[in-house]
Parts: sequence; structure tokens; C-alpha cells
Amino acid sequence: MAKLYFKYGAMGSSKSAQALITQFNYEELGMQVWLIKPSIDDRDGANIVKSRVGLAREAEVISPEDSIRARYLATGGTDVIIADEAQFFTPEQIDELRDIVDELNIPVLCFGLRTDFLTHMFPGSQRLMELADSITEIKTVCECGSKATVNARITPDGKIITAGEQVFLGGNDAYVAMCHRCWKRKIKEQGGA
Repeated sequence: MAKLYFKYGAMGSSKSAQALITQFNYEELGMQVWLIKPSIDDRDGANIVKSRVGLAREAEVISPEDSIRARYLATGGTDVIIADEAQFFTPEQIDELRDIVDELNIPVLCFGLRTDFLTHMFPGSQRLMELADSITEIKTVCECGSKATVNARITPDGKIITAGEQVFLGGNDAYVAMCHRCWKRKIKEQGGA
């Protein structure tokens, strides 16, 4: 029986690498994979899923207006769906992924962030937390050695940003994974709340 999986972690926890390794493992067994990503994530090219360790593959780009179900049916069907940066899908698109699992018996593996730079859930991630059969944290560590749970947005000189739009695309130049304690301490040291 197929399941909806949500594998989440802070920035730098190897989510995209694990998505691409999972794709490779399925394909090595002769299975067809539909790799998808939201259109908002164009950092490495509109249709590229790329990890910090250098793995990269082409993916189908899904815009917020797209029906994932209709796009999937147009592929003629695959053995599995792997979604990178799933936090950027709309709640309605997450519902469609759930429907694909339930009605078509196709496993769907979603990889993404749980929360933004202010520790607020992304709408797509919230819906995944509500609907997923399996929820797994991909762990990474703060510079202090504790488990990192916060995606701290930083300025070029390393100061933590505490206001702004929820979505700002960036990599190690714009975000640092931190534990909550270090995040709060550094904000306080900067004169923040």
C-alpha cells in the first residue's frame, strides 16, 4: 500500500541530496520516477534539483496554478513521485498528492523545510504534517553541536534577520541552520527582542 512521506529538515540537512539518491535507487531497480519541484525555486535553474554536494537532476516544474494530479496523469503514470522543496507547494497541491497516493496507489516522497526563518510553518509543510503517513526529520547540527531546527536568515555580514517576506531564496550565503537557543541568543546580542 502506497504512502505519503514528508522528510523535512533545516537548511543544510541534505534534503535535496536524499531526494536525488532516492530517485537513483528507484531507477536502479528499473522503476520510473516523476521528480517534481515548485516553480518558485529557481536558484539552480528553473527545472534543476541540485544538492550542495553536487548531485543534480532535471525535474518537472510545478507552478502554483498547476494541478499536480492532471500533470501526473499526463505523464502516463510512474512508479513513484519525488517532490523537492515541497514546502512551496500550495495546500491544495498537497491534497492532490494525497489523492494520488489514496486513489492511484502511487507512493509520494516529499522533501522540504518545515518552518521559515521566523520558525513559522510554510503552508505546504503544514498540510504535509496534517496528511502524511510518515513524517521523518532529517537532522543537522548547529555550530554549538546541538540539533539545528531554525533556518536563520542572515545578512552578508552574518547578522540574523528578523523581519521580511516568508520566501527568500538562498543557500549558505543567506541561511544558517541553528538550534533555537543559539538563534535567540544571537538575536538578543544584536539588540533584538
